[in-house]
Amino acid sequence: MTISVVVVDDQAVVRAGFAALLGAHADLSVVGEAGDGAEAVEVVGRLRPEVVLMDVRMPVMDGLEATRRILAGVAPGEPPRVVMLTTFDLDEYVYDALRAGASGFLLKHSSPDELAAAVRIVAAGDALLAPSVTRRLVEDFAKVQPVLPATAAELTPRETDVLRLVARGQSNREIAATLVLAEQTVKTHVSRILTKLDLRDRAQAVVYAYEAGVVVPGPRR
Repeated sequence: MTISVVVVDDQAVVRAGFAALLGAHADLSVVGEAGDGAEAVEVVGRLRPEVVLMDVRMPVMDGLEATRRILAGVAPGEPPRVVMLTTFDLDEYVYDALRAGASGFLLKHSSPDELAAAVRIVAAGDALLAPSVTRRLVEDFAKVQPVLPATAAELTPRETDVLRLVARGQSNREIAATLVLAEQTVKTHVSRILTKLDLRDRAQAVVYAYEAGVVVPGPRR
């Protein structure tokens, strides 16, 4: 099975480069390209790819608004999954995009292997891209005085523990080691957390955890 991808960037050379890099992998297929956010909304709506690589800053319509429109009405857990492409590792647009439903982000200078891995990861929906950078970004823009939403009360103590570690950027394997659980058990907990909180994926779970006060912004302990 191949993972279908749409590449969105206002620079034709960049689009061509990403398409060539991804096309070198048998399990990845670039099915379309777009040069701005407005075109991206049309192309993604027509082609229904599994993953969208979306530039943040573009003319006509930026990647943030395009992400909002693409994901509007899409049920949690369903494709497409949007990965924001940015030149900077701390970009307020990226944080806003995560809140809009993007599955994570990738720095444009990432290696070809990191690019391919990113597409596979978000297509599977079971990991957050660049956890250390994303964690720092969320901490910088999270609310100072979070209000715990009523939905958080639906989580069991163990699920809350898992959510806290997800927000700290830990993988399922790392969480399993930290809590002394089987990795499959952690996957089950993560799935239940997403379902109970009506979240799309781990990226939204990270944003939720900080905004709800499950994790307090600040230095990693």
